[in-house]
Amino acid sequence: MIDRLMAQIEQKQNPTVIGLDPTLEMIPKFITQEMLETYGKTAKAVGKMLLKFNQELLDQTADLVPAVKLQIAMYEQYGLDGIAAYLETISYAKEMGLLVIGDVKRGDIASTAAAYAAHIGGVAIDGVRIDPWKEDAVTLNPYMGFDGIKPFITPCKELDKGIFILVKTSNPSGGELQDLISDGKPVYEYAAELVSQWGELAMGEQGYSKVAAVVGATYKEQGESLREKMPHTFFLVPGYGAQGASAKDIGGYFDRHGKGCIINSSRGIIAAYQKDKRFEERHFAEAAREAVLLMKKDLGGVI
Repeated sequence: MIDRLMAQIEQKQNPTVIGLDPTLEMIPKFITQEMLETYGKTAKAVGKMLLKFNQELLDQTADLVPAVKLQIAMYEQYGLDGIAAYLETISYAKEMGLLVIGDVKRGDIASTAAAYAAHIGGVAIDGVRIDPWKEDAVTLNPYMGFDGIKPFITPCKELDKGIFILVKTSNPSGGELQDLISDGKPVYEYAAELVSQWGELAMGEQGYSKVAAVVGATYKEQGESLREKMPHTFFLVPGYGAQGASAKDIGGYFDRHGKGCIINSSRGIIAAYQKDKRFEERHFAEAAREAVLLMKKDLGGVI
């Protein structure tokens, strides 16, 4: 999956991944009103809002980016109707040739992890294997150790899937655990070492493993240090834009060839129309396209 992702980044000359993490507050009123009038104040109405919002965003941006990332919690909260929107969005993105990262942050004991691994490995039903989720990669929490990671390694190797494991996250309180010092070094460095070791089990052809890392853009020095310590680990980098980081903060996250990272922006793209007053709400998708182009230019200045 990482080789395919790198090829897409090269083709589009853009290491941007759009985070399709919508909230009701982000959805334009004309979409909200249409769905409420049709389906009432129901979870189904919200599911339809999410899907329409995502589809219009993809129509305007799919030619510019290599991948999208969907935070499943934004959909799960609405039950089956939300999950339907999640799955239909994935199908729509895949039809457009985009890679899809399911931001599911799973992490549990071995037997449960094996069930969660269906997100990228599919499931067998009476000898027939199906892929109900159709994600190319997922995010994982390493707190359970290798027991929680091992079931995902097989689909990485056999089905060319990928995993992004939390190492140094972008949220302010992440340091409460990740920055704790043990035997002279922070916990996140131990996580980095483990991810590097696990990565040796599923290497790609371009020098990067299918076992990748999440490294936040909001901790510049730590991110640059992790790039040195993890030369064969691809980074998914959240924290750009709405969380305060810009391209100058993450130039050192790329390798010397300008590769090795994909940078996520969610609110800064999908809700761009709410800040850029040049765009009326009916043109929210055009505003998102403009935001992607501006981000591409910003990142291009440091790659």
